[in-house]
Amino acid sequence: MKIGSSVSVGLVGLKAFAIQVQAFVSPGLPYFSIIGLPDTSLSEARERVKAASSTIGFRWPQTRVTVNLSPASLPKRGAMHDLAIAIAVMGACGALPQTENDSVLLLGELNLDGSILPLTGLLPILLFAKEHGITEAIIPQANIAEGRLVGGIDLRGVTHLSEVVRLLGGTCSAHPLEDSPMTAMVRMNRAAAAGENAGIVAGTPLPGDMSQVIGQNSAKRSLEVAAAGGHHILMSGPPGSGKTMLASRLPSIMPQLNEREALEIASIRSLCGTLPRYGLSTIPPFESPHHTASSAALAGGGSGVAQPGAITRAHNGVLFLDEATEFASRSLQILREPLETGSVSLSRSKSVTIYPAHFLLVMAANPCPCGNDWGTGEKCTCSSRERTRYWSRLSGPLLDRIDIQIDVPPVTSLPVISSEPTESSVDIRARVVAARAIAQERFAEFGWRSNAQADGDWLRRNTNSAALAPISQALSTQRLSLRGADRTLRLAWTIADLAGRTSPELSDVAEGISMRTRKK
Repeated sequence: MKIGSSVSVGLVGLKAFAIQVQAFVSPGLPYFSIIGLPDTSLSEARERVKAASSTIGFRWPQTRVTVNLSPASLPKRGAMHDLAIAIAVMGACGALPQTENDSVLLLGELNLDGSILPLTGLLPILLFAKEHGITEAIIPQANIAEGRLVGGIDLRGVTHLSEVVRLLGGTCSAHPLEDSPMTAMVRMNRAAAAGENAGIVAGTPLPGDMSQVIGQNSAKRSLEVAAAGGHHILMSGPPGSGKTMLASRLPSIMPQLNEREALEIASIRSLCGTLPRYGLSTIPPFESPHHTASSAALAGGGSGVAQPGAITRAHNGVLFLDEATEFASRSLQILREPLETGSVSLSRSKSVTIYPAHFLLVMAANPCPCGNDWGTGEKCTCSSRERTRYWSRLSGPLLDRIDIQIDVPPVTSLPVISSEPTESSVDIRARVVAARAIAQERFAEFGWRSNAQADGDWLRRNTNSAALAPISQALSTQRLSLRGADRTLRLAWTIADLAGRTSPELSDVAEGISMRTRKK
C-alpha cells in the first residue's frame, strides 16, 4: 500500500486555493472513488483518467483506488484536475518517482485518448501559484499564451498524458495516436478558443473617439465629469440623439488601467473564457447587456459555484444599460448593492461566491415608450399612465445613486465645417487623468479612489459657505433631496478638479446642480 500525491489549484469565483491530490491504492474489489466535495464533472474524472491512462500503457490496478482532494471542506469543480489525479494514481502504483510530483502544479482536462484539453480560469490560478512560491507548472499547450502573461513560473505546455509522464521521469509504452481529420478540427477550434493562436496580447478592440460624435457638447461635458469623478450617469432623450454613441465612447476618455487592474480584468475574462478576445488590456471594459437580460445574467449565476455576470465583467470599467426603463425591475434592483459596496455576493447551497463589481454605471432611456415626449410633446402618443409606468422601473433608491441625470436633446443641424478639429478623446482623457490624480492625492489618507466615494460630511466641511448657498436654495425649493445635495457637492468637487482649483467655486456648484435636473 502506497500513497501518491500531486498538486493542483481550485477556484471559488476568483479566489484560488491549493489542492493536494492524494491517491491511495488498497486491497479490495476493483473500485475507483474521488472524495473531497467534487462536482459532477470532477466525479466523472474516474472514467476519463482510467481510459487516458490505458492509452499510454499504464495498467490500472485491479484493487480499490481512492483519491482525496484536500481541503475537503471546499467544493471542487471542473475537469481541470484530471491530470493531477492521473499522476497521483500513477505515483501510488510506483509508475512515477514521487519526489517529482509534489513541487509541480498540474492542470489539464484529459480526453479518453490521453490528449489534454484547454481550460478556463488559468490566469487567476497561476497568479495564486506565483504568490505562494510555486515555480513550475504543467499546463495544456493551448493555454500557453495565457500562461505567459504571468512571469516567474516555468511553464511546460503539453498536449498528451504521455508527455507529462516523461517530464516527470516516467516511461510510456505508447505514443499519442494520430488525430483523425475531425479530431484535428475539434482540437484546432478549442485551441483557438483558448488563445493559442488568438493574439492574446494584441486582440483588444479599441473604443470609438469622442470627436466622432456630432454636437452634444453638454452631454460630452457630463461624461467627462463622470469619468473624472467616477460618477454614475443617466441620459434621457429621444431616439437618435446619440446616447448610445456617447456611452460607447466613455472608455476612451477614462484613465487607462494600471497593472493590478488589468490583471483583475484579465482574470475575470479568463474565468469566463473570453480572455483571447481581449488579451491583457489597459482599456477599461465596456459591458452592454440587452434589456431582456435576466437577474442571473447581470449579477452572475449557475449551479454549484456561480459564474460572473455582466456586473463583474464591467469591473474597473463601464456597465451600460441601454433602454434602461425596459429592464425588469428585479434586474435593476440588483444594481443597488454593488453600487454601494463595489462587489456582488452570490449565495448557493454549497458556497458563497464574492466577485468584484466596481464599475461606472451609464443608463440611457427614451422620455416615454414611443420616444416622442420631447419639446412640446405634440407627437407623443403615450398616455400619462403609460409614461408613469415606463419610468417607474427606475426606483427612487436606484435613481438616488445616480449622480448625473441629464437630458440629451436631438441634434437639429449638422455642424459647419471648420478648420478647427473637434476635441478628441485623447485631449479629454488628459484632463480626466489630471483630475483623478488630484482627487487621489487629496483622499489618500481616507482610502477614497474618487470624488464619488468621498464622504459628504468631509466635503461640506471643506467647501466655503458661499459656494454652498445654491445647494441650500435648491434644498429649500425641493429641487434637490438631502442625498442629492451631497451628490451635487461631489460633482462640484470633480468640476473644480478638472479646472485645477483646490475647492469648488460658485460656478462649479451651479454646474453640478445643472447635471442633476433632468426634466423627464
